[in-house]
Amino acid sequence: MSSEFLPFHVPDIGEAETNAVVETLRSGWLTTGRKVKTFEADFCNYIGCSHSVAVNSGTAALQLALDAVGVKEGDEVIVPAMTFAATAEVVIYLKAKPVLVDCRPDTLNIDPEAIERKITSKTKAIIPVDMAGQPCDFDAILEIARRRKLKVIEDAAHALPAAYRQEKVGRISDITCFSFYATKTITTGEGGMATTENPDWANRMRMMSLHGISLDAWDRYTDKGSWYYEIIRPGYKYNLTDIAAALGIEQLKRCDQFYEARRRIANRYHEAFAELPEIEVPTIAPDVQHAWHLYVIQLNLERLKINRQDFIKALKSQNIGTSVHFIPLHLHPFYRDTFGYQPADFPQASASFERIISLPIYPKMTEGNVRDVIGAVRTLAKAYRR
Repeated sequence: MSSEFLPFHVPDIGEAETNAVVETLRSGWLTTGRKVKTFEADFCNYIGCSHSVAVNSGTAALQLALDAVGVKEGDEVIVPAMTFAATAEVVIYLKAKPVLVDCRPDTLNIDPEAIERKITSKTKAIIPVDMAGQPCDFDAILEIARRRKLKVIEDAAHALPAAYRQEKVGRISDITCFSFYATKTITTGEGGMATTENPDWANRMRMMSLHGISLDAWDRYTDKGSWYYEIIRPGYKYNLTDIAAALGIEQLKRCDQFYEARRRIANRYHEAFAELPEIEVPTIAPDVQHAWHLYVIQLNLERLKINRQDFIKALKSQNIGTSVHFIPLHLHPFYRDTFGYQPADFPQASASFERIISLPIYPKMTEGNVRDVIGAVRTLAKAYRR
């Protein structure tokens, strides 16, 4: 058993990040400025995309992306039931309707066959979520989208750096939205990024991220600018600060290093749990690079004497922190009461929810930490075996 409690996640912030933030604080320029532009340029170079728009959260990126492709009141947007609140709530922000779709039993990603069944004349876009960092089945999703003339707004909050058929996530969908929340694969504390190849969408997102102010007025507080500005559209306050961008610039430099650390931990977990009949390890689809933001096991409850909640409690008693990703949207009161969803409407998401546990997986974990997690899971699986 671990001698001290192992948190589910601890961010890896080094001296370079600390120094960059302090330098920004001392520069006298704290909000959106040169650091944000540098972060956007660096992100484009890393992903290989044409346009990156930095914002203050992944949620903001999703909303701006939907707005950019023209989602409006009365439209419908396909959303996976197995996801976090942000994926669907941004649809509601625009007074459109999120139409939930069930997940696949293996990857927990959105089921393309279920997408096809939910498309109507009101459907405007699809938001696939790369669950845990594994890209969705984009061959199938993009074929449906192109045939039905729908936009694909990819929720890649978990998927940096991930790839599908050797194409980096961030270049595959019409617009891709990343998150830099504190627990993500790189962090700016709070923050997000939208990537696209479409310059009109990029300009729209950039403008709408700061009150709908004309883009030529963004430099109005520098020696290049003027006090004059124009409001083009009623926008939002979603801009990223230079403080956060300074952190992001340094984190991005370590993105590949972070990935290799998470991949090694995932491989250790795979090897340790593969032969346990009580534990189902994550399924990895062919031709993908999994980002390993999360390592989600599924309990084979028919082989255990305890349920998922008791298994989590037992892990906690062994000083191992865990989480659950996610409580499917249709099980939350808002979606149940507003849209009348029932557990049986999404049988796979409902069944998977009862079985899933996210184990710690982050670069600051030591080999001893990894051994402690493995030891606790194996001990409990054997202790509560039927």
